[in-house]
Amino acid sequence: MRVREAIAAAARRLEAHSGTARLDAELLMAEVFGTSREDMLLRRLDEAEPARFEPLIARRAAGEPVAYITGRRGFWTIEVEVGPGALVPRPETETLIEAALAHFADRPPPRILDLGTGPGTLLLAALAEWPAATGLGIDASQDALGYARRNAARLGLAGRAELRLGDWLEGVGETFDLILCNPPYVESGAELPRDVAEWEPHGALFADADGLSEYRRLAPVIRPRLRPGGLACFEIGAGQEAAVRALFEAEGFAVGSRRDLAGIVRCIAVTA
Repeated sequence: MRVREAIAAAARRLEAHSGTARLDAELLMAEVFGTSREDMLLRRLDEAEPARFEPLIARRAAGEPVAYITGRRGFWTIEVEVGPGALVPRPETETLIEAALAHFADRPPPRILDLGTGPGTLLLAALAEWPAATGLGIDASQDALGYARRNAARLGLAGRAELRLGDWLEGVGETFDLILCNPPYVESGAELPRDVAEWEPHGALFADADGLSEYRRLAPVIRPRLRPGGLACFEIGAGQEAAVRALFEAEGFAVGSRRDLAGIVRCIAVTA
């Protein structure tokens, strides 16, 4: 069958497994052709279905995330390599970069820290935004740091990005202008989509019964690591604003927030 027919058939097959079935099918078809989704839709729809398409659809129907199948995901202005052991970047995390850009509108942050850097998502996006900055990314997973190191090298940022195995701020003695953090915040009993729950690293997702355990650890230790005039941004889950705000206000921080495109507060931004 033609590409347009193969995409339509694949989308119908994926409807039981994905809320973005048509998009998934188009992205995987573009992957087979080695081109962008836009180029594929403009130029390839009347070609014969490539033989490699069906195996990719089978992997998606089995629950594997599209980003793991293609091996990459776009985030802000960069594209990062991802796969098993690394959290897939999501659009809502971009609210942290937006908050940082608003805060540093008239000056760049010279030194950046990304806690729980995963595949380097926030750190590398920030370094790409501010060419004079340098940064440190810390993660508890060697697998995730492997992706981060490859991403830093591919993006030409390895000389400005130090990547270190660690547990949040343990052993960190310097101060930073910008601290970014997307901690685990999903309640331990929460149900997640299959492609998240069965594939992405649970250590980067779940945080005790109420999802707040890592904020409780972080709030008391951030101030000594934040330079005067600096900003610390934390991603939060839907409905967690009041609880996380209270934790940081109890430590004497001024707390702001930022909403994602769905209108959900996703970023808590704190200043001393």
